Amino acid sequence: MGGGLFLTLAGAAVSIGSLHSLAPDHWVPFAALARAQGWPARKTALVTFLCGFGHVTVSALLGLLGLLFGRQVFERLGQRMESVAGLLLVGFGLAYGLWGLRRAAGKRLHGHPHPHYDHVHDPSRATAWSLFLLFSADPCVAVIPLLFSAAPLGTLQAVAIVLFYEVATIGTMISLVLSARAGAVRLRLPFLDRWGDAVAGGVIAVTGLVVGLLGI
Repeated sequence: MGGGLFLTLAGAAVSIGSLHSLAPDHWVPFAALARAQGWPARKTALVTFLCGFGHVTVSALLGLLGLLFGRQVFERLGQRMESVAGLLLVGFGLAYGLWGLRRAAGKRLHGHPHPHYDHVHDPSRATAWSLFLLFSADPCVAVIPLLFSAAPLGTLQAVAIVLFYEVATIGTMISLVLSARAGAVRLRLPFLDRWGDAVAGGVIAVTGLVVGLLGI
């Protein structure tokens, strides 16, 4: 009985983890930023992995707290965090897009990146950490009922279910991001070379808006 339930939950974890990662907010921002900032495939995959890890781990922690203190409270908390995730993505996209516009304007006026926009800070590192914090603040509450269902099977089985979900989520994210990045880097347009950061910010903001409106 327990073995059958574990296999059912494992299959559900893999399916749900993979399917929810198809949402555009799980891969479009990474591909857009990789194209704009010229990230190689290895760095793109690493940033995606770290953000996916934060995304799922916070969800699992909410589930663990739910086991200890009550499921409904932490499911509601997770749902509220999810509901503002689209707005956070919009805000990030707009802020990044404005930075990109100012950076491009500096290049246009001076013929090279202006120190105020490029030299003082490391935009690539700041962007990666901002994404990590954003995705960590956007839990996926779908893992919480899986964790509750697996809890009676024992600690090891419950941890295994979470790991199945995490591997499926992160693996799907990385596959989609690298595929989208491969297509994006083939776009050899002078416009994107100069205004790529601004365009990336706009794409991210629109993605956040779409996700928020559709509730996906």
